[in-house]
Formats: sequence, C-alpha cells, structure tokens
Amino acid sequence: MRRAMAEAEVGDDVFGEDPTVLLLQERVADLLGKEAALFVPSGSMANQLAVRVHTQPGDEVICEASCHIVNYESAAAPVLSGVQLLPLQGTRGRLSPEQVTGAIRHGYYWEPQSRLVCLENTANKAGGTVLDHTEVVAVGHVVRAKGLAFHLDGARLWNAAVASGLSERELAAPFDTVSVCLSKGLGAPIGSLIAGPTELIQKAHRWRKVLGGGMRQVGILAAAGLYALENHRQDLPSDHARARRLADGLAAFVAVTIDPVSVETNIVMFDVSGMTALETVDRLKEAGVLVVPFGLQRIRATTHRDLSDADIDLALAAAGRVLA
Repeated sequence: MRRAMAEAEVGDDVFGEDPTVLLLQERVADLLGKEAALFVPSGSMANQLAVRVHTQPGDEVICEASCHIVNYESAAAPVLSGVQLLPLQGTRGRLSPEQVTGAIRHGYYWEPQSRLVCLENTANKAGGTVLDHTEVVAVGHVVRAKGLAFHLDGARLWNAAVASGLSERELAAPFDTVSVCLSKGLGAPIGSLIAGPTELIQKAHRWRKVLGGGMRQVGILAAAGLYALENHRQDLPSDHARARRLADGLAAFVAVTIDPVSVETNIVMFDVSGMTALETVDRLKEAGVLVVPFGLQRIRATTHRDLSDADIDLALAAAGRVLA
C-alpha cells in the first residue's frame, strides 16, 4: 500500500484533475451500482454531505437512535444543515417499515418536514449488526411512497457484504446515496466516499468545498484506497472469525457479560462487572490491549487486519488477568 501511494499518479483534485482520485471514484460508484462517487476525508463528512444535499433547513431526518449520525458526528446535522434529527429506538440498529411509517410527518406547516431516512450497515453501536436486507427493502418502499430520500451510512458495508453473502451493489440498491469508509476494516489510512446520482454528487462536490474538504494532490491517499479495495476485502472473513473467537473467550470470564452469538462481524460488545468500563479500559491499556468504553459498563473491541490469532490469545490472557 505504501508503495502504491508513493507511485500514484496525481493531479489537482480541486480542479477534478487527479487521475487516481477519478479512478477510485469510478471504481466505488461501480461497486455500489451508483452513477457517481466523491472522495472525502472522513465518514462523518460523507454522511453530512448526504444530509446537506437531500434536505433544506427546517427539514427532519429520521434515524435509528444508536446510529453514527446521531451519536458520533458532533451534532453536525443541525449545525451544518439546519435540520432536526428524529431518532427512533430500533432493535440492534434496525428499523421496521412500521416504525418509519409512523415517524413520517403529515406535512402540516407547523411541523418539521420529513425529508430523509438514514440507516447504518453494519450498525456500529449495536455491535456490528448486519441489517436484514428484506426489511431494508421494505423500508425503502415506504420511503419512496412518501417521496422521501434514503441514505445509507455504509462505513462497514464491506463487512456487511461478507457476513450477508450479498454484494455491496445489492446492499446499496435501495438507497439514493451511500457512504463507505476505506479505513476501518479495509486498512487504508484515511478516506471515505459518498455515491449516488450524478446530480446529487455534483452538489456534494460543492458542499465538500464549503466544509473545507477540497484537497489537492490527494491521489496519494486515493491510491491507498484503491489498493485496499483490490487486496484487502478478501481478508475480512478472518476479522469476523477472530471477533467470534474473542467473544467466545470473553464469555468464559465471570466478570464479563456477552452473547457470542450476537457477534456477526468484527465488533465485540461486552459488559463488565466489578469495575467501570473506563477503569477496565485503562487497565487493559496498561496490559497492552486497546479497547473503547461504550457506556458505564460496556466496552467495544474491534478486530482488524493488523491482528493475528496469536494476538487474540494475548488479548484474552491480558483480559483474564485484569478481570480476575
């Protein structure tokens, strides 16, 4: 990947002249079955560009309550787009067609106007849950019938494809726009894309500049993303297998509460007793294991391509000492 970055052919992407960026955008648009795609610095920017191009100030965006747009994007949607978020409490990151139907406003002038529905696949805070595609399609029918837009935060769509057996194109088909990350499981150092109809991506291109996301010879980063797409996607099943192995090992500890069956991809959520999550995270860090607090007692562990089976053994040994 470093060699691909060093040898990348570059140009000025602000002027749309970086050939490696153009190739990446074409590749991702094709993978997702969309007309066009735009390379951006982060997944948060990709999602916020989707919100911006689909809405007007005073509109409402319907989301699942645990999703990234609601919890991990610094309240960007109301700040940058002037919209209101309507979080619905789903089941492990999932929303039913009935929930979405019930949340759509009637259109009275004193109400915010329902304009966009957003889903996340895989659902990070729900533990890397893969959305049920039949249910997603049904939600899409509701969205279309009501004249709303439909966006997918597909930061981990590559993982969802591996776990579901469906292609990224199939998973993206019900949505108007889709964001995907090249970091996360694919292992690129930076970068995400938003894909969708050409007209919307052209609007997103302008708003990327407004948000400060216009970069120059960024082909050195796009080259990393291209390399990851071509060489790293096939390794994702190993991440999933190691996550399940980690979950099975954690389940043996009395101080841990976890359902290993719920681990569908590369994210392992577990609760601890006897210490807070923050205390546990600090002690695990001292033991050489990096995890993230996700609540008072909840912790998230994520497996990735830089881990080996031996690393899982080391992590479980460290956890055994800390949680004894």
